[in-house]
Amino acid sequence: MEETTTATTPLITNDAVVLGILVVILAIIFKTSSSERTVFKKFYSVVPSLLLCYLIPSLLNSLNIISGETSALYGMASRYLLPASLVLFTISLDLKEIWKLRHKAGLMFITGTVGIVIGGPLAILIVSAFAPDIVGGAGPDAVWRGLTTIAGSWIGGGANQLAMYEIFQPSPNLFSAVIAVDVIVANIWMAVLLYGAGRSEKIDAFFKADSSAVNELKNKIERYRNSIMRVPTMPDLMLIGGIGFGLTGLAHFFADIIAPWIEANAPGLARFSLTSGFFWLVVLATTFGMLLSTTKARNLEGAGASRIASIFLYILVATIGMQMDVTAIVSQPGLFLVGIIWISMHMLLLFIVGKLVKAPFFFLAVGSQANVGGAASAPIVAAAFHPALAPVGVLLAILGYAVGTYGAYISGILMQLVAPQ
Repeated sequence: MEETTTATTPLITNDAVVLGILVVILAIIFKTSSSERTVFKKFYSVVPSLLLCYLIPSLLNSLNIISGETSALYGMASRYLLPASLVLFTISLDLKEIWKLRHKAGLMFITGTVGIVIGGPLAILIVSAFAPDIVGGAGPDAVWRGLTTIAGSWIGGGANQLAMYEIFQPSPNLFSAVIAVDVIVANIWMAVLLYGAGRSEKIDAFFKADSSAVNELKNKIERYRNSIMRVPTMPDLMLIGGIGFGLTGLAHFFADIIAPWIEANAPGLARFSLTSGFFWLVVLATTFGMLLSTTKARNLEGAGASRIASIFLYILVATIGMQMDVTAIVSQPGLFLVGIIWISMHMLLLFIVGKLVKAPFFFLAVGSQANVGGAASAPIVAAAFHPALAPVGVLLAILGYAVGTYGAYISGILMQLVAPQ
């Protein structure tokens, strides 16, 4: 691997230092957001604290102080902290109550998927009307080929994106350009959703939405948590850590067996993401947590299981933020315009359907992020409404992995049909 040039080497390259900076940023944000001082109250009434946890690291990355590209922290957080947080969040899961959310949650997820499928072709049509060169090209450099990989990423995840790469074979240069569009536009949209989570009551009022089912779930989990709340002992904390990381290790162990076995014996199942190790990691961690929710381990919620899970999740938020370089938008403005129009179509369809069915903003936000962000960020958006709701995001994201390749393939064919020749 070639050494990075001095011009692109970040100021801080030691991941131990970077992790320290990220956690200090999180600590300052949460300390000030809970402050009774008027200046902080006014500031956080406008800017949600979770949004800052995401944006400040992205600014540090954009200023080349730290680098999400060279850092291994996101890999650590997504492979170790995310599954551990999923286990600990789902320990107190009330499956009966979550099942009650299935109708509108499922509808908004499907709406989000349809928005991605048709959004790409519509974005190409709109841009080709005034700048056909941006969405033109021929052979492997045909822009529509690269855009199919965004569809795979935005409906499912990385495995679905690579499936589209193999099917439509965009050139390496084009693929590199659309990855930048994928990451930055998706992260901008996530920032919008996080901001909206802090304004969910006003948005629900606009939709005339009945959020009673969501509130009932939140309140029921809060009541259960308060009924078992206690000062955690050292054995409690070690048990929480042992369960979280122990089951994460077990999930990795089985994922490393299952994914390669399916790839070798049933490669056709790759279209369902069943050959992806990360897919199985998320599924297994979530399943283990759900199984534990039927045992006495559920009482560990009273010792702070979900709070520890939240710490893991917020570290993941910060590492996701440091993947984004806002200055990259300037380098390929044409393709970014396509991405912005595309995500706008997704958003518009969600808002129209949400308004028609009077769906709470929670369902819109989580249904969208389960598509666009997948299992790494859907629970983050869900937890922005309430930590107890994080598993809803995970369950929908898993559904996204399953349908991602099919939806992206349909979108790719449509984009090929409307692309300027």
